[in-house]
Amino acid sequence: MSKLLIVDDEVNIRTVVREYAEFEEYEVDEAENGMEAVEKCKKNNYDLIIMDVMMPKLDGYSASKEIKKHKNIPIIMLSARGEEYDKLFGFEIGADDYVVKPFSPKELMARVKAVLMRSKASVQLPEPKEEKRETLVFEGLEIDIAGREVYVDGKKTSMTPKEYDLLFYLVRNKGLALTRDKLLESVWGYDFFGDDRTVDTHIKMLRNSLGKYRKFIVTLRGMGYKFDANAE
Repeated sequence: MSKLLIVDDEVNIRTVVREYAEFEEYEVDEAENGMEAVEKCKKNNYDLIIMDVMMPKLDGYSASKEIKKHKNIPIIMLSARGEEYDKLFGFEIGADDYVVKPFSPKELMARVKAVLMRSKASVQLPEPKEEKRETLVFEGLEIDIAGREVYVDGKKTSMTPKEYDLLFYLVRNKGLALTRDKLLESVWGYDFFGDDRTVDTHIKMLRNSLGKYRKFIVTLRGMGYKFDANAE
């Protein structure tokens, strides 16, 4: 049985989410603010956290960053703020999904199930075979896929895990037109519960990380993206 931690300062939201989660046969624990969530994560193990953003004492973003320092627990962010900037920031700190209030509890449970499935699948993956170390160079952009390192004009750039995954998939398929659905299926997993805006959000993050070499990620209007090593 998977164990969830529900973190929200509104008791009504915690109660509703708990009822739906227990109906789905999840074990549930609660915290009413970010500080309490951090302390509970130090003492207990959870399979997934549902984390509100705006809370007293310690907000959800700060609590998530603190928890991620010690434990790699999947986190679904809850927020009344649905602007692209807020979602970008959530993904940048390592959130696995972002749900905007007001939300459907049934949809939230579907997202919980999808994130848990992806998390468990990644843990059960066999050890990868040793790859031949090869650095791909596109002008001043250097990509070491085996080492999961990316350099922009000789300076190592820091990206989120999903940015690395997205870039490496684009590079491995350079020159090919990739639809948003194909990217969702291949990078996030076939069971990802979301929409193609997730791809657009991460592409924007990735382009920001690549600086002037963002030009290599070409938008195919109405379709998706491709990595074009000859882009000007």
